[in-house]
Amino acid sequence: MKNGRSLSENTLLIAVALAGLIVGAVFVYSFIGSGKNYLLCSQTEGSGIRAVSGYSPTDIQLRAILHYATSRIVPQQSLGEVTVSFDVLKSRAPCNFLVFGLGHDSLMWTSLNPRGTTIFLEEDPKWVQTVLKDAPDLRAHTVPYRTQLSQADELLSSYRSQSLCSPSKAFLRGNTRCRLALDNLPEEVYEKEWDLIMIDAPRGYFAEAPGRMAAIFSAAVMARNRKGSGPTHVFLHDVDRKVEKMYAEEFLCRKNLVKAVGRLWHFEIPPASNVSDGGSTGAPFC
Repeated sequence: MKNGRSLSENTLLIAVALAGLIVGAVFVYSFIGSGKNYLLCSQTEGSGIRAVSGYSPTDIQLRAILHYATSRIVPQQSLGEVTVSFDVLKSRAPCNFLVFGLGHDSLMWTSLNPRGTTIFLEEDPKWVQTVLKDAPDLRAHTVPYRTQLSQADELLSSYRSQSLCSPSKAFLRGNTRCRLALDNLPEEVYEKEWDLIMIDAPRGYFAEAPGRMAAIFSAAVMARNRKGSGPTHVFLHDVDRKVEKMYAEEFLCRKNLVKAVGRLWHFEIPPASNVSDGGSTGAPFC
């Protein structure tokens, strides 16, 4: 009974903290947007409270605050892990944010990227319907995977023999020859350059699950093929698991790891044009 109460209280504290994080984000964005060195709510007779420093919170931000302030269902990531991504979003939003996975944290991620583009990729169509029923404004797509977790070792040892998996030649759309390439994503995913990529799916805890091998590889390809300025920020969750850690070190690279909190690793991956590495088949990503 005592343990159950402790767990319930901890969950409630996390939910309140997340709501506070989103409230804080609203104030941060209002400050950034105003260009002023103060924050102030002003009120005039008959007009009610005006937006802080001229910033009007988006509808999804307000709904996210209400949701997390009243819910005992919280994201799987800890507050410390969430804060790593939040710190980057503060400086980059509005931006293009691609998230592998759809769940209890999706409303939060969208609210932390106001007026930006946040898209979620999910393996389970039934789960997509369940989540969108309660949060219809989220932009989510079902993604087919060609891999199984049981193939992780074999895929890692064989990808270098396929030229279209090599760092210099890898691409995603229609790349059926590279089994690690996500070749059939929605067009809008291919058409955008992603400033942030969060990998917290697909499932990777039983042999028949898709595993995150293709998501990690594809994120690396997207980041390396970036034409815009600056690095791509890639966040990988569950790095305590063998496959996530192994594939991160192969494709996202230890040299690009800038922060590690709990089970989350944060990478800053520069475009390939800024990196001098071998261009031949069999050359490593790292």
